[in-house]
Amino acid sequence: MPQLASFDVTTGVDMQEVDNAVNQAQKEIGQRYDFKGSKATIEFKRAENQLVLVADSDFQMTALIDVLRSRLIKRNVPVKNLDIGEVKPAGGDTVRCEIGLKTALDTDTAKKVAAAIKEAKIPKTQAAIQSDQVRVSSPSRDDLQRVMQLLRSKDFGVELQFGNYR
Repeated sequence: MPQLASFDVTTGVDMQEVDNAVNQAQKEIGQRYDFKGSKATIEFKRAENQLVLVADSDFQMTALIDVLRSRLIKRNVPVKNLDIGEVKPAGGDTVRCEIGLKTALDTDTAKKVAAAIKEAKIPKTQAAIQSDQVRVSSPSRDDLQRVMQLLRSKDFGVELQFGNYR
């Protein structure tokens, strides 16, 4: 029996990089003319994996989200892992938007990843869902490389990361 090679498919964001991007975005908001005198803020709730944005109007909220996105992109944080909520009215003539950070594969996405691997019908390749990750194993490392290429070519709504390659 040949030795099985495997890798794990996960997703996530580097929380320290998110924190750095939020700090840079707040600094930029403080300097921009269109935000002078406004109540625009970005709050990073690390424990809940959430960002809370508050602005004076829908227009400012759009600009605030754009500033945050650009800072996240510059810090190599995958913006696909942002779950941007609805812009809702808040107290004091402000609007509020909550952005969730996807730090692990949810069960639906894991099932889609496993199904895509099975649909590809790469011989002797197996995908097993293990809580917040998918373990892909095969006796051939070349087949594992093909699976990685296949998963990169598809869109699952999150940025996939491949790790623990053995």
